[in-house]
Amino acid sequence: MLPLWVIFVIVLPFLGVFVYLIARGSAMQEHRMDDAKAMDAANKAYIRQAADAGASEADQLDKLASLHTSGKLTDDEYAAAKAKVIGS
Repeated sequence: MLPLWVIFVIVLPFLGVFVYLIARGSAMQEHRMDDAKAMDAANKAYIRQAADAGASEADQLDKLASLHTSGKLTDDEYAAAKAKVIGS
């Protein structure tokens, strides 16, 4: 017959792990998905910032002017964006 301590040392921890996985398994998946979405958003923000950092202030103003003359930006939007570029 198996000693009683074997049950407590070997079997009981595995039972606890299985119960935990059954009870909290779906929550772990939700947390992992939230973390992946946050990491993806941070990665996209970093790429966007790195792409904008490569453009000089004059390049940004030129892009804004071309958008304004093509009618894609209103006068108010153009003024706000121009102030943001010059102020940065």
